[in-house]
Formats: sequence, C-alpha cells, structure tokens
Amino acid sequence: MTGLVNVLVIIAVIALVVRRQLSAQRVDTDRRFWLLPLVLAVLALRDPKLIDQAHQGLSIALLAASVLAVLAMGCVWGWTVRLWHGPDGAVWAQGTKATVAAWVGMIAIRLGLFGLGAALHVHQSGNALLLGLAVLLLVRAVVVNWRARSLEPSYRADVTG
Repeated sequence: MTGLVNVLVIIAVIALVVRRQLSAQRVDTDRRFWLLPLVLAVLALRDPKLIDQAHQGLSIALLAASVLAVLAMGCVWGWTVRLWHGPDGAVWAQGTKATVAAWVGMIAIRLGLFGLGAALHVHQSGNALLLGLAVLLLVRAVVVNWRARSLEPSYRADVTG
C-alpha cells in the first residue's frame, strides 16, 4: 500500500476506535476481537520496506521499541476502560478521561520514536504505524475481555410487594 493509503487507513481506524471507546458499548467476550488487529497486522507485515535495509539494526530496534511501547500502552488503555454490569447482566464498557490520556500518551511516544528515527536517518515505513495499531488494538481487547470475564456480577434484590 502507498503511504497515503496507510495514513488514511490509520486515521479512519483510530477515529472509529476512539469514537466507539468513548461511548458505552456492550462487551461481547465471544466475538472475534482479534480479527481487525489480524487484518491490520497482515497488511503491515506485507511491506518489504518495513525494515530499512540501509540501517537494519537501528530499524529493527526502533520497530521493537515501538511494539513494546504499544504493548504497554494497550495494557494501560485496557485498564482505563470502565466496566459494569447492565440491568440485564451484560457487561458494558466505556472509555474515560484516562482513556483519552492513554491515546495522547501513545501518540506522543510514537512521535518521539519517529523523531528519533528521523534524527538517526532511518527510513520508517507507514506500515510500522499500522503494525503498532494492530498490536495496540489486540492487547487492549485482550485486557478488556479478560477484565469483563472476571468481573463479578452485581446482584440486586428483587423487591416485589
């Protein structure tokens, strides 16, 4: 894919994800939460320019640092989501102000890594961002699903007169 297409895909996915995460949504622990991250990762890994051949070591180190950063931020993001049981017993989730802060932090980290790569004259493919987004979404979904499954049900007394 071209760089412009990658940027458009990344912006569209981020806009969709952020919009959805800030609104209350029912958590379905049986759905295939890994499907979108898998598609994004496959698209990213198909790029032969993912690693700068002129600076292989630095390029791999920057990519690894990026993946580690998004692993950590995916965990943070997953823990910032508020979970609760609805009246029907279903688990619901909604992002908080901390979720927005996690996104801002992730963008700052990514910009810092991109700036470091530029300063070291390492070509960085837009697909590295796509791969990072895939990892971020997968880790966040795993954390939220794990939390939702371990959430104790809230029981309310049925008061009938």
